[in-house]
Amino acid sequence: MPNVEIEIGGRSFEVACQEGEEHYLLSAARMLDAEAGVLVDQIGRLPEARMLLMAGLMLADKTAGVEDRLREAEEKLAAQAARITELEAQQPTEPERVEVPVVPDTVTRTLAELAARAEALAEVAEARAAQAATDPAD
Repeated sequence: MPNVEIEIGGRSFEVACQEGEEHYLLSAARMLDAEAGVLVDQIGRLPEARMLLMAGLMLADKTAGVEDRLREAEEKLAAQAARITELEAQQPTEPERVEVPVVPDTVTRTLAELAARAEALAEVAEARAAQAATDPAD
């Protein structure tokens, strides 16, 4: 069984763990050390047992909050899964028939003629505006 040296709140501890679990222990120790660091910064030096107790309680509080959010997310996920199952079980509805009126060719041609006339008028207006800008005496 390997021994791992960890540091929490500026104090070193040697802890035994299962083979291959060292990285989990070091990760947990880093989390506990971060909480202990907050305590040391706020309060100063504490007795070892009190520091570990307070840091453990702070981590437990954070864990409880995460568990609450996880439970809420799981409940939401279950509700969505139930809704999906419900929707999949419904009989497919007949597609709604939408009729689109056909625009007669005469209307299309008339609109094309109007567009061509508007473009011709715009060209004439632009030409006159350009001539007036170059020949202000007129």
